[in-house]
Amino acid sequence: MDKEEGATLNRRRFLQGTGLLPAVAVLAPRTAAGATLQASASGGTVSLREKFYGCIVGVHVGSALKGPCEGWDWQDIAKKYGVIDQLLPYQDYDNGWNRMAGTTEDGVERQKLMITAIIEKKDRVTAEDVRKIWVRDINPKAAGMVSEPFEGVLLKMAKADIPACDIGRYCDYAGLVSFARACHPMGLINAGDIPNAVADVFEVGQLYQTTNSRGLQWAAVTGIGVAAATKPGATVDSVIAAIIAGDPRFSRDLIEPSERDLAEEIEQGLKITARCKDFEEMRAAFDPIYSGKGMAYPGSYANEVVTKGICVFSMVKGNTKDAMVAGVNMGQDTDCLAAVAAGISGALSGASSVPEAWIKQVDYATSQMPITNSRRTIRQHADGLYEAFQTRLRRMRSFADEMEQA
Repeated sequence: MDKEEGATLNRRRFLQGTGLLPAVAVLAPRTAAGATLQASASGGTVSLREKFYGCIVGVHVGSALKGPCEGWDWQDIAKKYGVIDQLLPYQDYDNGWNRMAGTTEDGVERQKLMITAIIEKKDRVTAEDVRKIWVRDINPKAAGMVSEPFEGVLLKMAKADIPACDIGRYCDYAGLVSFARACHPMGLINAGDIPNAVADVFEVGQLYQTTNSRGLQWAAVTGIGVAAATKPGATVDSVIAAIIAGDPRFSRDLIEPSERDLAEEIEQGLKITARCKDFEEMRAAFDPIYSGKGMAYPGSYANEVVTKGICVFSMVKGNTKDAMVAGVNMGQDTDCLAAVAAGISGALSGASSVPEAWIKQVDYATSQMPITNSRRTIRQHADGLYEAFQTRLRRMRSFADEMEQA
């Protein structure tokens, strides 16, 4: 990073004062020649119902598109497949499960539980609401089969009497992308309502990670992105502006002085992205920055995955299919990266860019999964969330009408 660029980043903070920063204060990404990049994707012509659908398509199909390549370096992906742009079957070598093309994985299973809780409550949900769905719907055999092994431990605690908001304290991986790649429903039930989307991420996320942990702060970035993308007239630029502006709940007191500010890391990534003509250049440019090795879940920490996800969203200008393809070819935690990038893209531009055959294949693979938390189709998930949101709106209108008469 050069001296001038570093000075710019130091002036920008995820929080500045106590309110949201104005959109005009956000530095737009620039090309190497210095011309401002224009965001072509806009949410202005996409219905809210289709934004909900696009978001869930982005997450579920994007997660499935990674095929056998999760955890691979991008060089290995390119050597074997060139560019992954179709759904592929693969075997889970830990448990020998031969997965048909379109099979999703652990992050989608987490998301299904949140969606179920929202559909049944028809409103925003708490950690306790989602815990009830865990206890009722999770198959104990799922841990290590379709979910991560540590989720089996969390489920055992969920069946005990300890508060739901304490369960995540017993997970060893407070910085993982576990929740950030699955929390899109928090943004959808709070469509357009960024502060409450953030509040729900921090509330429900306590099932998976420590209260106010870095993992949850990065999950809030995903929540902000989805909530901002659903606003009327939203654009790629306005979504990124909302993410950079942040929310008053992101207190710098929660961040170790030695760690970079979330917005600084995202902005650094956007500057790198603006110098690249495509995701192939972009993935190579990120290699010197993110190179986790010799640890549990290398490449799956929320700061890396979410930053790259936002940069992919910017690179493809909010095109949902392009976000999936770029995400799964970036290497490392390919399914989570695609879920973040394509989920936000879908919330902005819908699912029209995604081949219908991909969606149908993911739905079919879900119907054939030996263990899953829900066999709803993607459309059923999305429409259930949309109807819950509409019920919430009616409730809010009724309350406002009542109190105006007080």
